[in-house]
Amino acid sequence: MQIPKHMKAIITSGYGGFEKLVYSIIKTPILNHDEVLIKVLAAGMNNTEINTRIGWYSSSVQSGTETLHKNTEEGRSYKNAGWNGVTNFPLIQGTDCCGIVVKCKDNKFSSLLGKRVIVRSCMRLEGFSSKQKVWMGSNFDGAFAEYVKVPASEVFPINCSWSDAELATIPCSYGTSENMLLISNCNQNDTVLITGASGGVGSATIQLAKLRGCNVISIVSEEKSSYAIQAGADKVIPRNSNLLNILGENSINLVVDLVGGKNFSDFLKIIAPGGRYVSAGAIGNPIVNFDLRDLYLKDISMFGCTTWEEQVFLNLIKYIEEGRIKPLLSKTFKLQNIIEAQKEFLKKNHFGNFVLIP
Repeated sequence: MQIPKHMKAIITSGYGGFEKLVYSIIKTPILNHDEVLIKVLAAGMNNTEINTRIGWYSSSVQSGTETLHKNTEEGRSYKNAGWNGVTNFPLIQGTDCCGIVVKCKDNKFSSLLGKRVIVRSCMRLEGFSSKQKVWMGSNFDGAFAEYVKVPASEVFPINCSWSDAELATIPCSYGTSENMLLISNCNQNDTVLITGASGGVGSATIQLAKLRGCNVISIVSEEKSSYAIQAGADKVIPRNSNLLNILGENSINLVVDLVGGKNFSDFLKIIAPGGRYVSAGAIGNPIVNFDLRDLYLKDISMFGCTTWEEQVFLNLIKYIEEGRIKPLLSKTFKLQNIIEAQKEFLKKNHFGNFVLIP
């Protein structure tokens, strides 16, 4: 395959509004040892790309992503707001990738050439005994481009009938979800409450918790209730409902929270003694009310999840190839239409994932 010297990509030039997303022609990546070059077939889109661009990860931010995005559009700026502090702009974002391996630096990886793959976007390059990690599209250039280079160890061939766009919905959303359920020891005896259940991670969690045999309760807007049921939820609670009135205290074994915000104190009330709380997001608001008595008097365990365990991606490949989960692809856009895609994404009218096609 002839690989061009230049490629098209979306460059994020810094913290700010949509004007920071520039469709550009740049040099195709040059490989280092132990790396492979992937021709991107589809790239999933997530909250994290928007959060990074608007600076939401800064500890100075005390609002949800929707409010912060409006502030950013009004010209406010936040510094030191990357996952690990300062983000090195300009940056090609894009955490999710489905593609074909077209070049390798070392012959020992030649068996990957021509294979359709997905990329493990959370990478433990110091080994799984360390919690140090890097994320494709946040710590180094990602998949919002025609080509991306990644460590060969993070590339996983996959054999299934899913489309390229469907496979691009998997890495970040399903990886984050599987990691939360794995770390929190989710099992068939659990009644699980999922907040933000219509987004990529939340909708994935419906499926992956149901796969484990759980009783699954999801919180979504009323107009998305039918989608949550189709994905596998046993019960749906409309967003902004009074959870204590509906569920009662000590009724839930595991809360999978992606929202945070004003309902946080209720989450601890509804968790049963010895229950668990796990979080991988706080799009509603990261600043919450927290009564420590609920934590220690009920022996609640709490887990924060960003760093994936080794088993996570191996599990996902197995689930897909065995037909045990299904893709939840909401809509696709051309890569050059990323601003249109992110504007629609921020309206939160969709269920599942958006994907960009180079």
